[in-house]
Amino acid sequence: MDEYSRFVDWDKMDVSAQSQDTKELTCTDFHELKQLARQGYWAKNHSLRAKVYHKLISNIPCRTVTPDANVYRDIVVKIVGKRNSSSLPLPEFVDNSLIPTYCLNAEGIGAVRKIILCISNQFPDISFCPALPSVIALLLHYSKDEAECFEQVCRILACNDPSKRLIDQTFLAFESSCMTFGDLVNKYCQAAHKLMVAVSEDVLEVYSDWQRWLFGELPMAYITRVFDVFLVEGYKVLYRVALALLKFFHKVRAGQPMESDSIQQDIRAFVRDIAKSVSPERLLEKAFAIRLFSRKEIQLLQMANEKALQQKGITVKQKSCLLMFQQNVHLAVHAENFKSEIVSVKEMRDIWSWIPERFALCQPLLLFTTLEHGCSLSRFYSHSEGHEPTLLLIKTTAKEVCGAYLSTDWSERRRGGNKLSFFGTGECFVFRLQPEVERYEWVIIKHPELASTGSETENRAQPASSTLSSSSIPSDPSDRLSPFLAARHFNLPSKTASMFMAGSSECIIVGGGDGQALYLDADLNHGRTSHCNTFNNQPLCSESFQISILEVWGFRD
Repeated sequence: MDEYSRFVDWDKMDVSAQSQDTKELTCTDFHELKQLARQGYWAKNHSLRAKVYHKLISNIPCRTVTPDANVYRDIVVKIVGKRNSSSLPLPEFVDNSLIPTYCLNAEGIGAVRKIILCISNQFPDISFCPALPSVIALLLHYSKDEAECFEQVCRILACNDPSKRLIDQTFLAFESSCMTFGDLVNKYCQAAHKLMVAVSEDVLEVYSDWQRWLFGELPMAYITRVFDVFLVEGYKVLYRVALALLKFFHKVRAGQPMESDSIQQDIRAFVRDIAKSVSPERLLEKAFAIRLFSRKEIQLLQMANEKALQQKGITVKQKSCLLMFQQNVHLAVHAENFKSEIVSVKEMRDIWSWIPERFALCQPLLLFTTLEHGCSLSRFYSHSEGHEPTLLLIKTTAKEVCGAYLSTDWSERRRGGNKLSFFGTGECFVFRLQPEVERYEWVIIKHPELASTGSETENRAQPASSTLSSSSIPSDPSDRLSPFLAARHFNLPSKTASMFMAGSSECIIVGGGDGQALYLDADLNHGRTSHCNTFNNQPLCSESFQISILEVWGFRD
């Protein structure tokens, strides 16, 4: 077919989908290149795709000393020798990963193992990289020989641009990416997340499969389209496509019985057979329709998850670490050490499935309860301050149960002096458990007028504080940091943080999602809610209610 056909089994390829038109790519503008990649400009021309890949990969900024094709030719005989490539043992860092054949011929399948071993020799710092076999198998389609493929993979691995993450190479990076994916699912695929929680005892284990969906199960015609865009736009594309896969899985399988005993196996089977329900174009269309956080914001979330894992001592893949990790995540709310007068163990586990993954590693710790500490806002503050995040649970005299996840230490309220002070981050949310379960996505507090018991002067002064003023927002949207994360965790200017909580000596306000907001009086006996019917959601609880019990929970390592 062309000079890049050495490792391809064309009998297994859909040749009819290939165009023989001679096309060139002269574009150098990033935005134009991004559009061409998304549109599949080079998708139907094997030779053009090979040339585009070579150009994109050669432009990746790398370490000064990066192994090239000549290095491969020097070491491959020493490392592989005369052994049959199919019997070559793989290094531990690929974790017995699937080695997709991607319509490779026998020589190509053997070349994958040889290249992996040579990369292991040249990159001793790689400790965990399950996506590597798939990347090599894919690039062999578009390489003239093994040495060229080796060089291209090395450039991807040796990328030294801190803003351009490509492939996870350590267990810490991989596991934190799984936690980050879980956080994104929790925010952008709530219906699918609800299904995962309902049918799986180990939600994070399901989400830990997300890279396998892409680099293992996804058919050749799909992963090449994903890889086209990945080489242009980077790691964020992988999150997008994995989220789209989960959305489609939920849409196609919702209401149907599971096909196996494992939701993991069902998702894998769905991705393998995705051609039955979704085209590559539709998959990418869905992926890019998701209004995802910016690359910078996702990087911050990844950093936060890595830090949480490091604090738990989970940095390498060892049985002891994994066991501790699973115990921390999945037994955090254990029947033997959890007791609440408001929620059951099961209900608390449901709440735990909503919180950011890095805090799901922790166990709940009761900080304050009106049954023991009385109905005093000052005591509420004294017991809650110094803890971040916290969980607020409320049971009304009408047996309604609602609450809020509060991402920021209540001591932040002191910044406002005696005035009602707004603070918090976009990770805050409110929820209802009784009479029906409902979680409300966050919004910036838009109803400061709820604090009607405060002084009129105070209330008139505060509405502008309930949202970020235009002067405090950077002119370039790409420089804005998401309210999803606490600015001070990353030594960022406080003006980049949005405001979702408010507290004074007179009242507490928590801004929830879809127009929901919760207001509590200073005596912690009475509360009320605000609700916007824009999305036809049920209200958080009665518009005005009497508090029966109130609890505040912290997170214990």
